[in-house]
Amino acid sequence: MAGELLDWYDRFARVLPWRAPPGAPPPPAYAVWLSEVMLQQTTVAAAGGYFTRFLARWPTVGDLAAAEDAEVMAAWAGLGYYARARNLLACARVVAHERGGRFPDDEAGLIALPGVGPYTAAAIAAIAFGRRAVVVDGNVERVMARLGRIETPLPAAKPLIRALADRLTPDARPGDYAQAVMDLGATICTPRAPACGICPWRDPCAARAAGDAERLPARAEKPAKPVRHGIAWLALRDDGAVLAETRPARGLLGGMLALPSTEWTEAGPAGAPPFPAAWRDLGVEARHTFTHFHLILRVHGVRAPAGSPGDFRPAAGLDAALPTVMRKALRLGLPALQSAGA
Repeated sequence: MAGELLDWYDRFARVLPWRAPPGAPPPPAYAVWLSEVMLQQTTVAAAGGYFTRFLARWPTVGDLAAAEDAEVMAAWAGLGYYARARNLLACARVVAHERGGRFPDDEAGLIALPGVGPYTAAAIAAIAFGRRAVVVDGNVERVMARLGRIETPLPAAKPLIRALADRLTPDARPGDYAQAVMDLGATICTPRAPACGICPWRDPCAARAAGDAERLPARAEKPAKPVRHGIAWLALRDDGAVLAETRPARGLLGGMLALPSTEWTEAGPAGAPPFPAAWRDLGVEARHTFTHFHLILRVHGVRAPAGSPGDFRPAAGLDAALPTVMRKALRLGLPALQSAGA
Protein backbone atom coordinates (compact mmCIF):
# COMPACT_ATOMS: atom_id res chain seq x y z
CA MET A 1 0.00 0.00 0.00
CA ALA A 2 2.85 2.39 0.68
CA GLY A 3 3.93 2.05 -2.94
CA GLU A 4 0.56 3.18 -4.30
CA LEU A 5 0.52 6.15 -1.98
CA LEU A 6 4.06 7.20 -2.88
CA ASP A 7 3.22 6.94 -6.60
CA TRP A 8 0.30 9.28 -5.97
CA TYR A 9 2.51 11.63 -3.94
CA ASP A 10 5.13 11.77 -6.71
CA ARG A 11 2.44 13.23 -8.98
CA PHE A 12 0.31 15.31 -6.64
CA ALA A 13 2.47 16.45 -3.70
CA ARG A 14 1.63 19.91 -2.44
CA VAL A 15 4.27 22.56 -3.01
CA LEU A 16 5.02 24.06 0.42
CA PRO A 17 7.80 26.48 1.43
CA TRP A 18 9.33 24.03 3.96
CA ARG A 19 9.16 20.95 1.77
CA ALA A 20 11.57 19.32 -0.68
CA PRO A 21 10.04 17.83 -3.87
CA PRO A 22 9.31 14.08 -3.79
CA GLY A 23 12.48 12.02 -4.05
CA ALA A 24 14.76 15.07 -3.57
CA PRO A 25 17.30 15.42 -0.75
CA PRO A 26 15.52 16.42 2.48
CA PRO A 27 15.33 20.01 3.69
CA PRO A 28 17.53 21.05 6.65
CA ALA A 29 16.35 19.85 10.05
CA TYR A 30 16.06 23.49 11.17
CA ALA A 31 13.48 24.21 8.46
CA VAL A 32 11.53 21.03 9.19
CA TRP A 33 11.52 21.75 12.93
CA LEU A 34 10.48 25.37 12.44
CA SER A 35 7.62 24.41 10.14
CA GLU A 36 6.38 21.63 12.41
CA VAL A 37 6.29 23.92 15.45
CA MET A 38 4.38 26.53 13.47
CA LEU A 39 1.93 23.94 12.13
CA GLN A 40 0.90 22.72 15.58
CA GLN A 41 -2.79 23.67 15.78
CA THR A 42 -2.33 26.08 12.86
CA THR A 43 -3.33 25.72 9.21
CA VAL A 44 -0.85 25.45 6.37
CA ALA A 45 -2.22 28.68 4.89
CA ALA A 46 -1.67 30.59 8.14
CA ALA A 47 1.80 29.20 8.79
CA GLY A 48 3.30 29.73 5.32
CA GLY A 49 3.96 33.45 5.55
CA TYR A 50 5.32 33.23 9.09
CA PHE A 51 7.70 30.45 8.08
CA THR A 52 9.06 32.44 5.14
CA ARG A 53 9.55 35.57 7.24
CA PHE A 54 11.22 33.69 10.11
CA LEU A 55 13.60 31.89 7.77
CA ALA A 56 14.54 35.14 6.03
CA ARG A 57 15.15 36.92 9.33
CA TRP A 58 16.80 34.02 11.18
CA PRO A 59 18.20 31.66 8.50
CA THR A 60 19.92 29.28 10.94
CA VAL A 61 19.13 27.90 14.37
CA GLY A 62 22.08 29.89 15.70
CA ASP A 63 20.57 33.12 14.38
CA LEU A 64 17.28 32.34 16.06
CA ALA A 65 19.01 31.38 19.31
CA ALA A 66 20.75 34.79 19.37
CA ALA A 67 17.53 36.76 18.82
CA GLU A 68 15.96 38.84 21.56
CA ASP A 69 12.90 37.24 23.12
CA ALA A 70 10.76 40.31 22.39
CA GLU A 71 11.74 40.24 18.71
CA VAL A 72 10.68 36.63 18.30
CA MET A 73 7.46 37.09 20.24
CA ALA A 74 6.57 40.11 18.11
CA ALA A 75 7.31 38.18 14.90
CA TRP A 76 5.09 35.34 16.17
CA ALA A 77 2.18 37.67 16.99
CA GLY A 78 -1.05 36.56 15.37
CA LEU A 79 -0.01 32.91 14.97
CA GLY A 80 -1.49 31.96 18.35
CA TYR A 81 -0.59 29.37 20.99
CA TYR A 82 2.27 31.54 22.22
CA ALA A 83 3.86 28.86 24.39
CA ARG A 84 5.15 27.53 21.07
CA ALA A 85 7.18 30.69 20.53
CA ARG A 86 8.73 30.43 23.99
CA ASN A 87 9.55 26.78 23.38
CA LEU A 88 10.92 27.68 19.96
CA LEU A 89 13.50 29.97 21.54
CA ALA A 90 14.33 27.51 24.32
CA CYS A 91 14.87 24.70 21.82
CA ALA A 92 16.94 26.86 19.46
CA ARG A 93 19.24 27.83 22.33
CA VAL A 94 19.74 24.23 23.44
CA VAL A 95 20.56 23.14 19.89
CA ALA A 96 22.85 26.13 19.28
CA HIS A 97 24.67 26.20 22.62
CA GLU A 98 24.69 22.55 23.70
CA ARG A 99 24.66 20.65 20.42
CA GLY A 100 26.85 22.78 18.18
CA GLY A 101 23.90 23.87 16.05
CA ARG A 102 22.96 20.31 15.03
CA PHE A 103 19.61 18.69 15.72
CA PRO A 104 19.57 15.08 16.97
CA ASP A 105 18.80 12.69 14.13
CA ASP A 106 16.55 10.25 15.99
CA GLU A 107 13.26 10.42 17.87
CA ALA A 108 14.78 9.81 21.30
CA GLY A 109 17.20 12.71 20.95
CA LEU A 110 14.63 15.02 19.40
CA ILE A 111 11.95 14.44 22.01
CA ALA A 112 14.42 15.50 24.72
CA LEU A 113 14.48 19.03 23.26
CA PRO A 114 12.23 21.75 24.75
CA GLY A 115 8.78 21.84 23.18
CA VAL A 116 9.31 18.78 20.97
CA GLY A 117 6.63 16.15 21.52
CA PRO A 118 6.20 12.68 20.01
CA TYR A 119 4.57 13.86 16.78
CA THR A 120 7.13 16.61 16.10
CA ALA A 121 10.05 14.29 16.92
CA ALA A 122 8.72 11.63 14.55
CA ALA A 123 8.11 14.17 11.76
CA ILE A 124 11.63 15.63 12.00
CA ALA A 125 13.24 12.18 12.21
CA ALA A 126 11.37 10.99 9.12
CA ILE A 127 11.39 14.12 6.95
CA ALA A 128 14.80 15.62 7.77
CA PHE A 129 16.81 12.45 8.51
CA GLY A 130 15.05 9.65 6.63
CA ARG A 131 14.39 7.62 9.75
CA ARG A 132 11.47 5.22 9.81
CA ALA A 133 9.09 6.93 12.24
CA VAL A 134 5.34 6.74 12.76
CA VAL A 135 4.04 10.24 12.08
CA VAL A 136 0.44 10.78 13.19
CA ASP A 137 -1.21 14.20 13.03
CA GLY A 138 -4.90 15.07 12.67
CA ASN A 139 -4.93 14.34 8.95
CA VAL A 140 -3.27 10.98 9.47
CA GLU A 141 -5.74 10.12 12.24
CA ARG A 142 -8.62 10.71 9.87
CA VAL A 143 -7.08 8.63 7.06
CA MET A 144 -6.29 5.72 9.36
CA ALA A 145 -9.68 5.77 11.09
CA ARG A 146 -11.39 5.51 7.72
CA LEU A 147 -8.96 3.07 6.17
CA GLY A 148 -9.40 0.61 9.06
CA ARG A 149 -12.98 1.69 9.85
CA ILE A 150 -11.98 2.31 13.45
CA GLU A 151 -15.25 3.19 15.18
CA THR A 152 -13.86 3.82 18.67
CA PRO A 153 -14.21 7.58 19.34
CA LEU A 154 -11.17 9.79 19.66
CA PRO A 155 -9.17 10.19 21.83
CA ALA A 156 -9.61 6.55 22.92
CA ALA A 157 -8.96 5.45 19.33
CA LYS A 158 -5.45 6.88 19.23
CA PRO A 159 -3.61 3.61 20.10
CA LEU A 160 -5.59 1.73 17.41
CA ILE A 161 -4.87 4.44 14.86
CA ARG A 162 -1.17 4.49 15.71
CA ALA A 163 -0.95 0.70 15.46
CA LEU A 164 -2.42 0.77 11.95
CA ALA A 165 -0.15 3.67 10.94
CA ASP A 166 2.84 1.72 12.25
CA ARG A 167 1.94 -1.37 10.19
CA LEU A 168 1.74 0.73 7.02
CA THR A 169 4.86 2.90 7.49
CA PRO A 170 7.60 1.68 5.11
CA ASP A 171 11.36 1.56 5.62
CA ALA A 172 11.94 3.24 2.24
CA ARG A 173 11.26 6.97 1.77
CA PRO A 174 9.75 7.44 5.24
CA GLY A 175 9.79 11.24 4.96
CA ASP A 176 7.95 11.26 1.65
CA TYR A 177 5.52 8.66 2.98
CA ALA A 178 4.75 10.71 6.11
CA GLN A 179 4.07 13.80 4.01
CA ALA A 180 2.04 11.75 1.52
CA VAL A 181 -0.39 10.56 4.21
CA MET A 182 -0.73 14.11 5.50
CA ASP A 183 -1.38 15.37 1.96
CA LEU A 184 -3.94 12.61 1.42
CA GLY A 185 -5.85 13.76 4.49
CA ALA A 186 -5.56 17.44 3.57
CA THR A 187 -6.61 17.16 -0.08
CA ILE A 188 -8.55 13.90 -0.65
CA CYS A 189 -9.62 12.32 2.64
CA THR A 190 -11.06 15.59 3.90
CA PRO A 191 -13.35 15.96 6.94
CA ARG A 192 -16.35 16.75 4.72
CA ALA A 193 -17.14 15.14 1.36
CA PRO A 194 -13.98 13.03 0.97
CA ALA A 195 -13.07 12.41 -2.67
CA CYS A 196 -13.03 8.63 -2.34
CA GLY A 197 -13.27 8.06 -6.11
CA ILE A 198 -9.78 9.46 -6.75
CA CYS A 199 -8.10 8.21 -3.56
CA PRO A 200 -5.06 5.95 -4.11
CA TRP A 201 -6.25 3.88 -1.13
CA ARG A 202 -9.90 3.62 -2.19
CA ASP A 203 -9.79 -0.16 -2.72
CA PRO A 204 -8.46 -1.21 0.72
CA CYS A 205 -10.46 1.49 2.58
CA ALA A 206 -13.00 -0.24 4.83
CA ALA A 207 -15.03 2.93 5.48
CA ARG A 208 -15.41 3.62 1.75
CA ALA A 209 -16.61 0.05 1.22
CA ALA A 210 -19.14 0.49 4.03
CA GLY A 211 -20.25 3.86 2.68
CA ASP A 212 -19.66 5.76 5.91
CA ALA A 213 -16.26 7.40 5.45
CA GLU A 214 -17.52 10.88 6.28
CA ARG A 215 -18.76 9.69 9.68
CA LEU A 216 -15.23 8.81 10.81
CA PRO A 217 -13.26 9.42 12.90
CA ALA A 218 -15.84 9.38 15.67
CA ARG A 219 -15.21 11.83 18.50
CA ALA A 220 -16.23 11.88 22.12
CA GLU A 221 -18.54 14.78 22.95
CA LYS A 222 -16.67 17.81 24.28
CA PRO A 223 -17.96 19.88 27.19
CA ALA A 224 -18.98 23.46 26.43
CA LYS A 225 -16.21 26.02 26.82
CA PRO A 226 -16.61 28.50 29.67
CA VAL A 227 -16.75 32.24 29.01
CA ARG A 228 -14.32 34.56 30.80
CA HIS A 229 -14.55 38.34 31.01
CA GLY A 230 -12.01 41.13 31.45
CA ILE A 231 -11.27 44.78 30.74
CA ALA A 232 -8.57 45.98 28.36
CA TRP A 233 -7.25 49.42 29.27
CA LEU A 234 -6.57 51.63 26.23
CA ALA A 235 -4.61 54.79 27.04
CA LEU A 236 -3.89 57.07 24.05
CA ARG A 237 -1.56 60.07 24.17
CA ASP A 238 -1.94 63.09 21.88
CA ASP A 239 1.14 61.97 19.92
CA GLY A 240 -0.62 58.72 18.94
CA ALA A 241 1.26 56.48 21.37
CA VAL A 242 -0.62 53.76 23.24
CA LEU A 243 0.16 52.27 26.64
CA ALA A 244 1.52 48.71 26.43
CA GLU A 245 2.88 46.14 28.82
CA THR A 246 4.80 42.87 28.59
CA ARG A 247 2.80 40.03 30.07
CA PRO A 248 4.45 37.70 32.61
CA ALA A 249 6.69 35.05 31.04
CA ARG A 250 4.51 32.21 32.30
CA GLY A 251 0.84 31.79 31.53
CA LEU A 252 -1.40 32.62 28.60
CA LEU A 253 0.19 35.05 26.11
CA GLY A 254 3.32 34.84 28.26
CA GLY A 255 6.08 37.26 27.29
CA MET A 256 3.88 39.02 24.72
CA LEU A 257 3.26 42.72 24.37
CA ALA A 258 -0.33 43.54 25.26
CA LEU A 259 -2.69 46.25 26.37
CA PRO A 260 -2.93 46.33 30.16
CA SER A 261 -5.91 44.30 31.33
CA THR A 262 -7.65 42.93 34.37
CA GLU A 263 -7.66 39.26 35.26
CA TRP A 264 -9.87 37.16 32.99
CA THR A 265 -12.49 35.37 35.07
CA GLU A 266 -15.89 33.77 34.66
CA ALA A 267 -17.19 35.91 37.52
CA GLY A 268 -16.50 39.12 35.61
CA PRO A 269 -13.72 41.71 35.43
CA ALA A 270 -12.19 43.08 38.58
CA GLY A 271 -9.09 45.20 38.99
CA ALA A 272 -7.81 48.76 38.91
CA PRO A 273 -6.67 50.58 35.75
CA PRO A 274 -2.94 51.07 35.21
CA PHE A 275 -3.05 54.66 36.53
CA PRO A 276 -5.73 56.98 37.94
CA ALA A 277 -7.60 58.90 35.22
CA ALA A 278 -11.09 59.52 33.84
CA TRP A 279 -11.41 56.09 32.22
CA ARG A 280 -14.65 55.36 30.38
CA ASP A 281 -16.30 52.28 28.91
CA LEU A 282 -15.95 52.67 25.12
CA GLY A 283 -18.85 50.34 24.37
CA VAL A 284 -16.82 47.82 22.35
CA GLU A 285 -15.76 44.26 23.09
CA ALA A 286 -12.90 42.15 21.75
CA ARG A 287 -14.02 38.53 21.55
CA HIS A 288 -11.62 35.64 21.10
CA THR A 289 -11.65 31.88 21.58
CA PHE A 290 -8.71 30.10 23.18
CA THR A 291 -8.27 26.34 23.45
CA HIS A 292 -10.14 26.01 26.73
CA PHE A 293 -12.38 29.09 26.98
CA HIS A 294 -14.04 32.02 25.23
CA LEU A 295 -12.86 35.50 26.21
CA ILE A 296 -14.78 38.80 26.12
CA LEU A 297 -12.63 41.86 26.75
CA ARG A 298 -14.53 45.09 27.33
CA VAL A 299 -12.39 48.05 26.21
CA HIS A 300 -12.10 51.05 28.53
CA GLY A 301 -10.18 54.08 27.33
CA VAL A 302 -8.75 57.44 28.24
CA ARG A 303 -6.84 60.28 26.63
CA ALA A 304 -3.61 60.07 28.58
CA PRO A 305 -2.02 63.34 29.63
CA ALA A 306 1.65 63.96 28.99
CA GLY A 307 3.80 62.37 31.63
CA SER A 308 1.44 59.46 32.25
CA PRO A 309 3.43 56.50 33.57
CA GLY A 310 4.15 53.37 31.59
CA ASP A 311 5.50 52.08 28.29
CA PHE A 312 3.82 54.10 25.52
CA ARG A 313 4.42 52.97 21.94
CA PRO A 314 3.27 54.19 18.50
CA ALA A 315 -0.08 52.57 17.74
CA ALA A 316 0.89 51.33 14.25
CA GLY A 317 4.00 49.54 15.43
CA LEU A 318 2.24 48.17 18.49
CA ASP A 319 -0.59 46.74 16.38
CA ALA A 320 1.83 44.49 14.47
CA ALA A 321 3.36 43.12 17.68
CA LEU A 322 0.16 42.31 19.57
CA PRO A 323 -1.45 38.88 19.88
CA THR A 324 -4.78 38.57 18.11
CA VAL A 325 -7.13 39.34 20.98
CA MET A 326 -5.20 42.47 21.95
CA ARG A 327 -5.01 43.58 18.33
CA LYS A 328 -8.80 43.28 18.18
CA ALA A 329 -9.12 45.39 21.33
CA LEU A 330 -6.79 48.06 19.92
CA ARG A 331 -8.50 48.20 16.53
CA LEU A 332 -11.97 48.40 18.06
CA GLY A 333 -10.98 50.76 20.85
CA LEU A 334 -9.02 53.41 18.97
CA PRO A 335 -11.89 54.67 16.76
CA ALA A 336 -14.30 54.44 19.68
CA LEU A 337 -11.97 56.48 21.88
CA GLN A 338 -11.34 59.07 19.16
CA SER A 339 -15.04 59.47 18.32
CA ALA A 340 -15.95 59.72 22.00
CA GLY A 341 -13.59 62.63 22.41
CA ALA A 342 -12.37 61.14 25.67
